[in-house]
Amino acid sequence: MKRILYIIICLATGLFGRLTAQTVTDTIATGFMPVSDDITLYYDVCGNGDPLILLHGHSLDHRMWDEQLPALSPYFRIYRLDLRGYGKSSSQREGEAFVHADDVIAFMNGLNIGKAHVVGLSMGAFIAGDLLAIYPDRLLSCTLASGGIRNTKGPSEPMDSLESAKRDAEIAALKQKGIQKYKEEWIEALIQSGGTERERMREPLTRMINDWSAWQPLHKEARCYYAREAWDSLKSRKPDVPTLFLKGANEGSKNHPMMQWLPNSRQEVIPNCGHMLNMDQPEAFNRALLQFLLPLRNHLNKEP
Repeated sequence: MKRILYIIICLATGLFGRLTAQTVTDTIATGFMPVSDDITLYYDVCGNGDPLILLHGHSLDHRMWDEQLPALSPYFRIYRLDLRGYGKSSSQREGEAFVHADDVIAFMNGLNIGKAHVVGLSMGAFIAGDLLAIYPDRLLSCTLASGGIRNTKGPSEPMDSLESAKRDAEIAALKQKGIQKYKEEWIEALIQSGGTERERMREPLTRMINDWSAWQPLHKEARCYYAREAWDSLKSRKPDVPTLFLKGANEGSKNHPMMQWLPNSRQEVIPNCGHMLNMDQPEAFNRALLQFLLPLRNHLNKEP
């Protein structure tokens, strides 16, 4: 049975994905969802099945998931968000407190999504980790790629004068360097973290990062992750949400420390790639994701 499922997944992530990429693009719907009085999140949606929310990385936007849509949309209703301060969503504002995970819950509430599979990479994994710890009852499953809960101060510990002064110095140094130089160095760092196929990421990464406003490095960002507060919640609740950790082999193979508090979790390391594994090795990423999600989806759909 596992062999048959593996063959199905290989077809779904290989030939099927290549043949239907244009079809998927043609069927995407878009919208803006209010998450507070004057903040809206841009999203697009396609596919059919259980809801699956994709959370992008820092400096990027919903387009980083382009190569996942053909593989996932035959089985799931895919929602790609632009998080607050990124892409087409409302900008962040200095001094205004918010938490990305709360924005995601407000988004789900606005679309009457009771529970969803959540997949996040890097910054998206920070947010997915917060959701797993703070809102486990809203998750069907959680996939954290190249990241997890941050080990930083949470929203209950506001920025003090020393941290504020440090940020002022960092912002001044960045302005002196020039934001375009900063972006160029950031693009190279992401690409160089990859495997032998890493150059395939250059064009899409450059396009997204050049479109990025770079608001976050140029301002004093609010505590927008639950971070250490999420760690406390995770350790006390030990949620039983099915959880998959994905990482590129270039980042090592050590198990993520969150796993000791997650009784229904496992980790997979994808060969020949680094931090941006979904763009670096999309077919391998899609295959690993579907191997995790499809049996779970089948199990859930059999429940009365």
